[in-house]
Amino acid sequence: MDLFYRIIIYLHVSSVIASIGPFFILMPIVKKLPDAVGKELEAHLALLKSVVRLSKHAGHVLIGTGVLLVILGPWTWKTPWIVGTLALLFASLFFLARAFSPTLRKFAEEGANKLELAAKLKRTIWTYIILLMAMLWFMVVKPNLWQ
Repeated sequence: MDLFYRIIIYLHVSSVIASIGPFFILMPIVKKLPDAVGKELEAHLALLKSVVRLSKHAGHVLIGTGVLLVILGPWTWKTPWIVGTLALLFASLFFLARAFSPTLRKFAEEGANKLELAAKLKRTIWTYIILLMAMLWFMVVKPNLWQ
């Protein structure tokens, strides 16, 4: 395996970490949202938006390096674990695009039910983590789902 391929694998794994990891630190922040007001609420929301933005950009690196790994590696686009990963990838892209921003915007609205919004945000974070961890499972285990 040449050095270039190993560097791509390293970047691919790093982008997975950057896509998933920050979401775990959001749980304590989400718990604080219902009681937060003013500058504190703004700071928490800014952190949440930054994590979502980081995940999106890390996802771009993840996709780019993944494409290069398939092109340069021994697998084809029809390999079962690649098909499964791509299916989950498209699901997570649609989910990420519509899941976080609308909920975060509602926190700034007058009379918003912060408790309900925080619960929704917590469910959204866990759903996204599960989607990403399922993709990670496909990439690590490489299951042969069909012949």
